[in-house]
Amino acid sequence: MLNKEEIKKIIPQREPFLMIDEVEEYTPGESAIAYKYVNAEEWYFKGHFPGNPIMPGVLITESLAQAGAIAILSMEENKGKNALFGGIDKMKFKKMVVPGDKLKLEVKIIKRKGPIGVGEAVATVDGKIAAKGELTFAVV
Repeated sequence: MLNKEEIKKIIPQREPFLMIDEVEEYTPGESAIAYKYVNAEEWYFKGHFPGNPIMPGVLITESLAQAGAIAILSMEENKGKNALFGGIDKMKFKKMVVPGDKLKLEVKIIKRKGPIGVGEAVATVDGKIAAKGELTFAVV
């Protein structure tokens, strides 16, 4: 289990854009399982939407990407580097994510060639799919 300070040793994102709170497990170059504890004080809820807070789909996607970055950037040869979006494919949003939810973020690296790769990403709340798709990344 990695806490926020340990996560910061692997990925470069920082508050308020660090979108994962802990990592349950990870295998460098292969997979990661992380969590985002969604609370009512999140900066984006002030405008999305007043009186009806819903986590934006793009931030669910970013949370998944950061979980995938744990798997990729924890590899010895990628330490100190960054993983950038190369593409988002087949991303579907199935369930609203709201304050109080524990968002589980699972990413499996399904393809890698040089600095480019693809992760299969699934976000769930209480076992129900909130979002899923494929994330292409480039390590720079």
